[in-house]
Amino acid sequence: MSGNDDWLDIGAESDLEKQALRPIEAGSVKIALSCINGTFGAVHNACNHVGGPLGEGALDGDYIVCPWHQWKFHRVSGLGEPGFEADRVPSFPVKVENGRVLLQLKPTKRQKAPHEPHPLARPIARAAGPIRVAGISTTAMDKGAPRYSGSDDLLASALKAAEAQGAETQLIKLNDLKFRACEGYYSKAAQACTWPCSITQMRPKDELTPVYEALVHWADAVIIATPIRWGQASSLYFRMAERLNCIQNQVTTHNRVLIRNKVASFIIVGGQDNVQGVAGQMLGFFAELGFHFPQFPYIAHSRGWAAEDMESNVREVRSSAELHRGAGDLAERTIALAQRLLDTTPAEKIRRGGRKAHALD
Repeated sequence: MSGNDDWLDIGAESDLEKQALRPIEAGSVKIALSCINGTFGAVHNACNHVGGPLGEGALDGDYIVCPWHQWKFHRVSGLGEPGFEADRVPSFPVKVENGRVLLQLKPTKRQKAPHEPHPLARPIARAAGPIRVAGISTTAMDKGAPRYSGSDDLLASALKAAEAQGAETQLIKLNDLKFRACEGYYSKAAQACTWPCSITQMRPKDELTPVYEALVHWADAVIIATPIRWGQASSLYFRMAERLNCIQNQVTTHNRVLIRNKVASFIIVGGQDNVQGVAGQMLGFFAELGFHFPQFPYIAHSRGWAAEDMESNVREVRSSAELHRGAGDLAERTIALAQRLLDTTPAEKIRRGGRKAHALD
């Protein structure tokens, strides 16, 4: 590149017009350069939202669509799409002379319209009160023709025991929530997977918010119940787990721990075996989110791979006083650890939600 009256030569017109949109560097500045019908436009490469690379996006008419979260900016003026003009990325003068494309590093100002923060983005502050336990059911079934669920039944016994211990409880059934599967923003870039979840921010009708609210803001402890499906936790469990990546990713991108001094335990029930495999995945995943575990952190029931007579399995879980007592004992262990963590944690750490990873505590 060479300069002439502050204009930078960024390349030959014949080369640059071949690609409708591309990222380039002009000096030390990253630019999204576009060309439609021989007319060039140049705007700053960083999107107003969370800095997505506009030059790696797509064109929708004269608007650049950010590849991370689909925010749109005019490729010449930098203005946001109609209705969002108050959001503007810097634009740069660009012209063609003697077959060369010239750009001037004299940008317009970046303008960010004020946006109300998502309610989940508020500071983490535990309100005074008793231990709070959230039960999460991951059983899938036809709501129009409900059936008995052993994992749900044992979860109900656990929450009843928690209430008897003086805890506040809430039950969240994933089957009642309409929420999208993870759309892979993390696969675009770690910074594209945001807190709150990108889907939650962009699609107000997505209904995973109660789960985020319970895990991050409300609960001191969670008890997750799942059936075994072909040797694994339920499909609803994994749909939820993929969406919870946005919580763990805050440690990666911002060194911010959202789950601190909280406890998780599990109820696993299935007509097929692999209890330890299912429990191992759940323990590993919730450890990565930041949860602690009580001694003996799960209860489980399975009659083994050969026991395909589900009627007998249902009858055994429904009538087993030992299993239901075990669910209550699990709740007591979970609450005891949650209370111990609460009693020994400085109030300031509870309020601020933490800025350091575990190893730095």
